[in-house]
Amino acid sequence: MAMRFDAGEIITAMITPMDKDRKVDYKALEKLVNHLIETGSDAILVAGTTGESPTLTHDEEVEIFKFVKKAANNRCKLIMGAGSNCTQTAVMATNNAKECNADAILSVVPYYNKPSQKGLLEHFGTIAESTDLPILLYNIPGRTGITMKPETIAQLAEKHKNIFAVKQSLPDMDIITETRRLCPSDFVIYSGDDSLTLPMVSVGAHGVISVASHIIGKQMKEMLSSFKNGNVQIATELHLKLYPLFKKIFMAPNPVPVKECLKRMGITENYVRRPLVELDEAERKELYSVLEQYI
Repeated sequence: MAMRFDAGEIITAMITPMDKDRKVDYKALEKLVNHLIETGSDAILVAGTTGESPTLTHDEEVEIFKFVKKAANNRCKLIMGAGSNCTQTAVMATNNAKECNADAILSVVPYYNKPSQKGLLEHFGTIAESTDLPILLYNIPGRTGITMKPETIAQLAEKHKNIFAVKQSLPDMDIITETRRLCPSDFVIYSGDDSLTLPMVSVGAHGVISVASHIIGKQMKEMLSSFKNGNVQIATELHLKLYPLFKKIFMAPNPVPVKECLKRMGITENYVRRPLVELDEAERKELYSVLEQYI
C-alpha cells in the first residue's frame, strides 16, 4: 500500500538502559540497538514513554538519539519522541529532532491540561507547520486524560501531508475502524498496545509500536506477515501464544517489567529512574514464570 512515510510494521518503543547510578548506560544501549535490529525491528523510537522520557532531560534525549543513530548505522528508521503538553516546547523538541537527523517524530496528545479537539487541531497544526519531518501522532487517553477523536485525526491528516500516521493506544475497535474509514488511504494506523496488534490490523492498522518486540520481535513479525499473507489461523495462534507475555510486561508501570526481562536475557540492567521503582522479588518470580516460555 502507498504510504506518506514508511516506518515499517514493527517500531520498537525502546527502553533507555541505566546503570546502578541511574545514568544512561551507553554500552548496554549499543548492545540493545543491535539486538532490536537483529530481531525484526523496522524502526526504533527513541525517548518515548517506554524510554522514560518524563525523567530524561532534553540534552540527554539528544545525546541518546545521536548515539543510537551511530549504532544503528542506517540499518533501520529512527523516530524521536518530541511531544509536550506545551505547544512551543513540542516545536522546540521537533527542531531538536530535525537537527539530530531523525527520520520522523512521535508527538503525543497534550497531557494534564486536557485541550479540546479544536485545541488539538491547533497544537498539531502548529507542530506540522514548523517542520518538514514526518509526524506520528500519539493518542493515549490513559496517560493524557483525553481522547483525540477520529474526526480530528482525519482533519489533521487531510490538511498536513507530513502527518503520516497515528499510534492508537486504546482498546476501542470502533474508534480504530472509524479512524481507518475517515482518514486518507495513505495514512497509517499503528497499534500502541502489543495485545491489540492483531485485532487492530484486522480492521486496517498497519503494524505496532511495540514494547514486547524487545523480547519476541521475530514472533511478532511472523504474526503480522502470516495475517497479511492470508494465514489468519497461524496469526491467531501466534497471537494467543504471545498474549500472556503481552499482558505480563504491563504488570507494573512500563518500562519496569520489560527492563526486568532484558536483564534476565543478559542484554541490559533493570534500573529505572524515580519515581518508578524496580520489581520486588515476588513480582520478579511472577514475571519470570511467564517469560521462561518465550526465551
